[in-house]
Amino acid sequence: MDYIILSLTLLAIGICGLVTKRNLLKALISVEIIAAAASLNFAVFSSMSGNPLGQAFMVLALSVDTTLTAIIIALVIVAYRELKTIDIWTLSKISRARREKR
Repeated sequence: MDYIILSLTLLAIGICGLVTKRNLLKALISVEIIAAAASLNFAVFSSMSGNPLGQAFMVLALSVDTTLTAIIIALVIVAYRELKTIDIWTLSKISRARREKR
């Protein structure tokens, strides 16, 4: 039961960070916290049922999540080099301005 509370706490922290942060890297960290909460839920519920399938899925989800995180960090670095900002609102404004030019 303690792990479920921990998972819900991680989920709440991740959602709060995702809603309140304007920095792209901080938002990515918040998404990672949410993914960790989901993985913890898979592990807890699979251990409660005695079925190892949930734990196997958790390992798969963590490996896919790590790969996606590396790709997103690379894209953030490219965006920073090109646009000199990682502020989400500023990037959104730049994107809208570029779409209007087309």
